[in-house]
Amino acid sequence: MSQAGPHLRTRAEGLAAALPPLLAQAEHLAATVLLGAHGRRRAGMGDEFWQYRPATHGDEAREIDWRRSARSDAHFVRQKEWQAAQSVVIWVDGSQSMEFTGDRERPAKSDRARLLALALSVLLIRAGERVGLSNLGTAARAGQLQLVRLADALTGELSDADYGIPETPGLPAHARALFVSDFLGPMAGVEAALAKASDRGVRGVLLQILDPVEESFPFEGRTIFESMGGSLRHETLKAGDLRGRYLERLAERKDRLDHLSRVSGWLYDCHHTDLTAQSALLWLYAALERTR
Repeated sequence: MSQAGPHLRTRAEGLAAALPPLLAQAEHLAATVLLGAHGRRRAGMGDEFWQYRPATHGDEAREIDWRRSARSDAHFVRQKEWQAAQSVVIWVDGSQSMEFTGDRERPAKSDRARLLALALSVLLIRAGERVGLSNLGTAARAGQLQLVRLADALTGELSDADYGIPETPGLPAHARALFVSDFLGPMAGVEAALAKASDRGVRGVLLQILDPVEESFPFEGRTIFESMGGSLRHETLKAGDLRGRYLERLAERKDRLDHLSRVSGWLYDCHHTDLTAQSALLWLYAALERTR
């Protein structure tokens, strides 16, 4: 025992060191949330054939339906009902706008968004569900290896765009989805994504993440406002005079997001980065359960 103990500890520390830091944080956050009774399948969903979908990067050879694939130049995967029903596809805004924080003591919006997305993935995969990222272009999967893939993807570089637009390529019919963003860019992209999701019978959650500064607009006097990507710039000598109009437009934006969610069968919430990530994760987990 005395000889095996140190060796086992060394191996364990080596495995832990290999995990992406974001995944370790997400695992810790997920551990604070008690798993509820998460059914493995929707009522009425069984192992019957549901649809063929084109094979994507990451699909294993054993999953390909070679008879169907032989009739075309592409490979196809035979998907069953419960696989479609228990798939959750997540989009996390990777634009420059998400890098903002009004205080160095608070996480950037992108850091909070990535942490919540991965912690939710941990909970879902532990409950037997499949999770994928819409910007990966791969099928939703289960298992620890998928969590590592998700963590690697979520720790990638941000895009050059000032604001993000939800990506929905290959969104499985009758799946569930989560879009995480500050939703401060043009609304047309959000509207189009929700329309496409509704057409495919997809229900889900919009989670808006904002810094408290974006809610209170505490600016006075001469102020230069510049987008995180640097493409937009506005200078004013009386920033305080803009507060009322800004807060009114922000309220209108929230109301619009809430309305779009409701008419699409989705749920909407706004999370602030000065609040605990645990509170947002608890809400997200329960909200996705309600979209079944």
